[in-house]
Amino acid sequence: MTPIDALQQLFLRAGAGWVLWLLGLLSVVSVALTVERWLVLRARGGDLRLLAGRVGNLLQAGDRDGALRLLADSPSVAAAIAAAGLRLADRGPKAAEYAMQSALALERGQLERGLIFLGTLGNNAPFVGLLGTVIGVIAAFEELGHAAPGHGGGTGAASQVASNAVMSSIAEALVATAVGLLVALPAVAAYNAFQRRITSLCQGSEALTNLVLAYMSEKPGPEGPAEAR
Repeated sequence: MTPIDALQQLFLRAGAGWVLWLLGLLSVVSVALTVERWLVLRARGGDLRLLAGRVGNLLQAGDRDGALRLLADSPSVAAAIAAAGLRLADRGPKAAEYAMQSALALERGQLERGLIFLGTLGNNAPFVGLLGTVIGVIAAFEELGHAAPGHGGGTGAASQVASNAVMSSIAEALVATAVGLLVALPAVAAYNAFQRRITSLCQGSEALTNLVLAYMSEKPGPEGPAEAR
């Protein structure tokens, strides 16, 4: 038996059903991950205009501890990033800026957790479905070969039955490709939507980080020279 014959027999024995089960499992995981990420990203937003106003008032009054408590109570991404810089206010604006850049990288990594699965599934689910279709077509041509004259296929009504069975097998095989596309399209849409949301959250953090740096950069104006007596 040649390697091609061995692979053909392996595919025929396995059938295309396992591909559909695999795609169904991947679809369930994709939906669960999509719901979980949507809830997380929704909670990490918030009214930045209101938060910036309250933090600015506290910093204007010199109440840095109060501003830190306010930021710690907020679940927003911007608050976590601004708080990281405000904790290093004593070390100067440059240290605070580096701390906020580090916090931004960490927050983005947390927000993007699991998105690689959605992106990979969206790119590869159609190929998994295509594999099922190919296996189904192999099975259909195998049936067609057995139904051909000289292989015991016969003629007349028996040949018609065999032809119908082949067409039915091909139709079932194409279902795998359709299911692969149905799994991939929502995954791609969710991946792109979440990436845009994460970008928006990270860009929105600039409102608070710039505010913190602005108050930290304030310095009293130089005193004028003493009057000549």
